[in-house]
Amino acid sequence: MVIDVETAGFDSKTNALLEIAAVTLKMDDAGWLHADETLHFHVEPFEGSVLQPEALAFNGIDPANPLRGAVSEYDALHAIFKMIRKGMKEHECNRAVMVAHNATFDLNFVMAASARCNMKRNPFHPFVTFDTAALSGLVLGQTVLAKACIAAQIDFDSTQAHSALYDTEQTAALFCELVNRWKRLGGWPLPMAAAESQDEQDEQDEQA
Repeated sequence: MVIDVETAGFDSKTNALLEIAAVTLKMDDAGWLHADETLHFHVEPFEGSVLQPEALAFNGIDPANPLRGAVSEYDALHAIFKMIRKGMKEHECNRAVMVAHNATFDLNFVMAASARCNMKRNPFHPFVTFDTAALSGLVLGQTVLAKACIAAQIDFDSTQAHSALYDTEQTAALFCELVNRWKRLGGWPLPMAAAESQDEQDEQDEQA
């Protein structure tokens, strides 16, 4: 599950969650990873939350704008968690692992919002993530989302950046490219590792 959040600051316990988007991933019969379902919500600041002016200037969100159509943290997370649990059931998974760019940030905000809402069935693993910033640094030599996408030959429109929906869609495309690139290189197990394993088996057979 790919997640991106837009917030009113860096502190997940005091700053408001203002926007969240989620994209599920699906692997086809040939083993290629693709984006699947998408959900996106503008979120009402929780009562007593701190709204940092610098953060609002950066993401361009006006929390008081009635045209945002914002919903509560509970409603947003309930819908996203329901979608995740559906996929978990289909694939017989015990936990969902969050994919995000600088994943610790997004995971902290989702976990804090879930705790505030007393949600009992949070599907996300509490600390395991796939961080596309780190993966892109390794594979592409870039850690900034826009630069990583460009390096991976994925279109990136900087005028749409810092929208949770757009950033989630681009992060999903980036993660799929990284995983699919690994498959194009040989996938799991690596051909060399498989060959070495076969050599070891041949030696054991000769000694038997």
